Amino acid sequence: MYDQEKITPYGRSGAKGKIVEEMFDNISSTYDTLNHRLSWGIDKSWRRKAVRQLMPFRPQQILDVATGTGDFAILLAKALRPAHLVGADFSEGMMEIGRKKVMAEKLADTISFAKEDCMSLSFADETFDAVTAAFGIRNFQDLDKGLSEMCRVLKTGGHLSILELSEPVTLPMKQLFGIYSHSVLPIYGKIISHDSSAYTYLTATIEAFPQGEQMVGILRKAGFSKATFKRLTLGICTMYLATK
Repeated sequence: MYDQEKITPYGRSGAKGKIVEEMFDNISSTYDTLNHRLSWGIDKSWRRKAVRQLMPFRPQQILDVATGTGDFAILLAKALRPAHLVGADFSEGMMEIGRKKVMAEKLADTISFAKEDCMSLSFADETFDAVTAAFGIRNFQDLDKGLSEMCRVLKTGGHLSILELSEPVTLPMKQLFGIYSHSVLPIYGKIISHDSSAYTYLTATIEAFPQGEQMVGILRKAGFSKATFKRLTLGICTMYLATK
């Protein structure tokens, strides 16, 4: 078990997946506002970089895991023009906001949403040309199982693209990030979402989550033959690309 798997929202015991689902339902209405404000809008550039690394492969069938409110799914659909993209998540509150965005963008013919448990995806083996995940895998109840499922539904030769928040490893960014994540983020999260516990949890999982070379090793163990990573914005975010 990895350290972040031991951390649950609200400090409650029990199945992490169900508690995380409840947390995201609780903060769904303010999630987008907080995401963009707390990252100073830089999260949008991170998503664009992840999309660009998939462009050479021209995937036609895409699965966006932990899709949330659909920001990454919409960006993928616009830039890559796949035949179909499925946004999968276990939070109906988050996906309902995503569905409204997709309708507003006139992308309902391309993007559909599915309530899924990433520990046991309902899709057949080798269904998708690409699988993506932006800022969601550190919430997995079982990281190895979730990544193995993502590998299973990916076609041989297909690609996995992951964005995940990470703790900077160099000075002084490491110290600045610590101050920001422990002081500013929970307070601001409480003001906007009225749920400071959720943002305390999110900070704790960032610090506990395996990153860089360790994450590359975990991806290989999950069944990917190649995996690389690139640190973005002085290590606040890490981008991974893996091949089945």
